[in-house]
Amino acid sequence: MKTILITGASRGIGKAIALKFASGNKVILTGRDKSKLDETASLVVKNGGEAIVIEADLSVPQNVIALTKNENLPQLDLLINNAGIALVGSLDEITLEDWQKTFDVNVTAPFLLIQKLSSKMPKGSSIVNIASVASKSGFPNWSTYCMSKFALDGFTKSIREELREKDIRVLNIYPGAVATDIWNGVPGEQDLSAMMQPTSVAEIIFTAVAQPTGTVIEDITMRNLHDF
Repeated sequence: MKTILITGASRGIGKAIALKFASGNKVILTGRDKSKLDETASLVVKNGGEAIVIEADLSVPQNVIALTKNENLPQLDLLINNAGIALVGSLDEITLEDWQKTFDVNVTAPFLLIQKLSSKMPKGSSIVNIASVASKSGFPNWSTYCMSKFALDGFTKSIREELREKDIRVLNIYPGAVATDIWNGVPGEQDLSAMMQPTSVAEIIFTAVAQPTGTVIEDITMRNLHDF
């Protein structure tokens, strides 16, 4: 049995990952929406796993630190930093609060979780950071989101080299548009049917992590075939 921590596990990609890894594993689910986390936990159990729910708002760094000290958080075999937010707006519309909150959720939370928990992870364990194609390219009105994902990408590639010496694998996933609730806050109509499904991202992560511990697939970009 592996012990897995997934952030942002109440819906979307996080929920899909939890269900994919459920069978035979202990899955720790974190997020802000306790009722949705409980729903995911029930499905994890139905799929043959054990589930622990820890409610946490990762936009507050002190909450992230508290999460790492939670008595229900055992030694991890797999940490998946999935939680993320996208606050979309033009340069003139971005507020300092938007900027800071985006950075705290998308960058500071993964930083703190990896810093505090990686020292307790055994050899052969893995860390997966969900980045984005926005880690590689800029998009109009998405500057705050792109900033955070560029930062996460650089951080991931740097600590990967530090943790490699400890036999801990660090993987970066760069999805294109995925049909999740993140689009609810984006102006205009979005065709979710033309986007990738969260289950596709979960499948890729499962396959990458399932490789022998001496093998690592470090950077995975995935997009809709016609999303270019």
